[in-house]
Amino acid sequence: MRAHACLEVTADRDRSGRARTRISRLRSDAPLVLRPTVAAEPTGRWNPRGAAHVALAAAAAGPIGGDLLRLDVEVAADAALVVRTVAATLVLPGPHGRPSHMETHLRVAPGGTLVWLPEPVIAAGRCDHHATTRVDLAPGARLLAREELLLGRRGEAPGAVRQHLRVTLAGRPLHDQEFAVGPDVPGWHGPAVTGGHRALGTLLVVDPDQPSAPEPEPTPVEADAAVLRLSPTATLLTALADDALALRRHLDRGLTDPPSTSPGLPRAITRLTMSR
Repeated sequence: MRAHACLEVTADRDRSGRARTRISRLRSDAPLVLRPTVAAEPTGRWNPRGAAHVALAAAAAGPIGGDLLRLDVEVAADAALVVRTVAATLVLPGPHGRPSHMETHLRVAPGGTLVWLPEPVIAAGRCDHHATTRVDLAPGARLLAREELLLGRRGEAPGAVRQHLRVTLAGRPLHDQEFAVGPDVPGWHGPAVTGGHRALGTLLVVDPDQPSAPEPEPTPVEADAAVLRLSPTATLLTALADDALALRRHLDRGLTDPPSTSPGLPRAITRLTMSR
């Protein structure tokens, strides 16, 4: 199956001059079905006033081996968009042994805000899934992006999953990471990758309006979570857990406050910094 869905939002001004986002283009292509919705769970300060809210639902099972799916999302200048999925995505093997592919391209213009909060991806046994996400941010754009991966269903060994996330800011690389797990990937369940955990995820925050915090004090090294400052305005929170609920608790702590400044983050988090 091939499918290509598109979503674009723009900003209008009301009489008081306040920006309000409207959906200018919404094109669904089964199994990728986009539906306007209302604000769901609170997202702390990442709940922009006047934002458009859209839910991505699956009109069919999958991705299934052999599927080629693509989603394009564009946020215009000063617009704000919150995107969620209705449920977790179950990646399944296909009848002919071919891999499935999911390409996601997110673009945010100057002054735009994108809150990207999909539900977890579940890698079912014997699947072979390739996911590529590219995020292009203009100067002044704001981004909150969460990704979660569950390795198999209960009592099930996962299939193969390869994820590639590339984020550019003002045309320059900000973050580029590839990740692979599965029976054909040596050492994927070892301490250098998942450490035997079955749930892993990231929370990426890019916020030019948030002042840079002072360097945090060193804390004891643990295996469950880490914070990496990508730039003065960008922070990446990575977490491992034994199940989906524990993983979401880790990531939600960075949802209500920036990971780089939140005093509520557990001391188990390893705080790392990288100068650019």
